[in-house]
Amino acid sequence: MKEKLFISDLDNTLIGDDLSLEKLNKKLEKSRENHGTKIVYATGRSLFLYQQLTQQKPLLPPDALIAAVGTEIYLNPETEIMDQDWENYLSQNWHPKKILEITMQFPELTLQPEFEQGQFKISFNLSSQALQNIINPLEKALTEANLNVKLIYSGGKDLDIIPKEADKGLAVQFLQKKWQMSDKNTIVCGDSGNDIALFDTGHPQGILVGNAQSELKQWYQNNATEYRYLAHQEYAAGIIEGLEYFKLIE
Repeated sequence: MKEKLFISDLDNTLIGDDLSLEKLNKKLEKSRENHGTKIVYATGRSLFLYQQLTQQKPLLPPDALIAAVGTEIYLNPETEIMDQDWENYLSQNWHPKKILEITMQFPELTLQPEFEQGQFKISFNLSSQALQNIINPLEKALTEANLNVKLIYSGGKDLDIIPKEADKGLAVQFLQKKWQMSDKNTIVCGDSGNDIALFDTGHPQGILVGNAQSELKQWYQNNATEYRYLAHQEYAAGIIEGLEYFKLIE
């Protein structure tokens, strides 16, 4: 792999097959040592849950962590200090108290545990059936309250409300600008609906692992291009397959 900005979701993308993860880690580590490739994890997990995962799985130390569905960026996750420029940018139009006042009007929404909440992310449990009934009224209520937010639904159960200026893809663009790297040098990998922003922001090369969830596969079918690849293999093995397809590794 030549010098690249390698970005991957964690759960059910990079994580899921330990043997394949070890193989991929060796390839990424070699590329980092020989070509200066930067490794970034883009996850829906909070920093706390990411730290738990690092104790359970053999993850390479990243050059940056995009956490909480793209609302938090840590250039050194061990310091637990969010990138100040990103934090200041998102703070300008974020009003969590007003959002909670509106969401309380929808009994179908159940707040997730505190460790799933973020400084710029409010997360709910919501069934896919209930989603169809409330998504339009909820979006309308938030818009009428002049709240500049976006709703991200994934996994058939998770609804995240975040600033309109944030998501995984926009966080990637922030890092691209900081590191002066272009889409042609960027590869993104994912498996679920909250990864759509990774693929759909700009034109990076994209790998969907074979175990991708239905919402992402449907989006891929509706937005197929030569720079996105749906792997046959699952988890890290699917990432390796995609890297080989794009001729980024031998």
